[in-house]
Amino acid sequence: MPSYLASIVAAHRAMAADDRRDVDRLVAQAELVPGGRPFTAALADRSGDGRVAVISEIKRRSPSRGDLAPDLDPASLAAEYELGGAACLSVLTDREFFGGSPADLAAAREACGLPVLRKDFTVSAADVCDARLMGADALLLIVAALSDAELSTFLDLATHLGLSALVEVHDAAELDRALEAGATLVGVNQRNLATFEVDRSLACSLARDLPAGTTKVAESGIRSADDVVRLAEAGFDAVLVGESLVCSGDRRAAVAGLAGSHR
Repeated sequence: MPSYLASIVAAHRAMAADDRRDVDRLVAQAELVPGGRPFTAALADRSGDGRVAVISEIKRRSPSRGDLAPDLDPASLAAEYELGGAACLSVLTDREFFGGSPADLAAAREACGLPVLRKDFTVSAADVCDARLMGADALLLIVAALSDAELSTFLDLATHLGLSALVEVHDAAELDRALEAGATLVGVNQRNLATFEVDRSLACSLARDLPAGTTKVAESGIRSADDVVRLAEAGFDAVLVGESLVCSGDRRAAVAGLAGSHR
């Protein structure tokens, strides 16, 4: 497992090992949460109109760059993103490495009508349940962080609880594993998890291996409308953008500049 990811996942697995909550009870509680907002459908609606759907991210810091916007207001930022034309939100809830929290997700979702992805490091069934319990409409499953059995189990549980699962890959082998597990919403992260550097050619190189019927999301290193058009031409339906938006002086306009991109 790449070094950056290894340290983060190790910390989350340690927390999961200390979690003494009963999983069956958590599942029962999560089943009672009212129906969520349709995350994957929101992306499909935009791409069906010929536009590229933008998943705008609320992110306070990153392990490689440090503080990005530590004092951001998740509610006002969510509203700005919605006005700018975002299709969905992504909210970091990891506290130790990214400075996020479940409270950020709750505040962002309350402030807008967009479906919300819980962006975190899912390593247990309890994590899947927590995503639903905190109000998320989707969660992230990182193939590099999970065994095949975990990936299939968490994907099935997410589906059972009404959550979309963005299954993230970084190379062809991980893509094969994601598809074997049944993933239909696939994110190609162009960030190298050993160095956190970005390879902007990666998503396009994997695009031909993404089957028809898959909702395709490109992640990391997306800064301009030209980047979005290039990815759209390669077959991507959506882009997930974080750092370039939170660091922008006009976040609403920054989203609008990406969300207006067509195939």
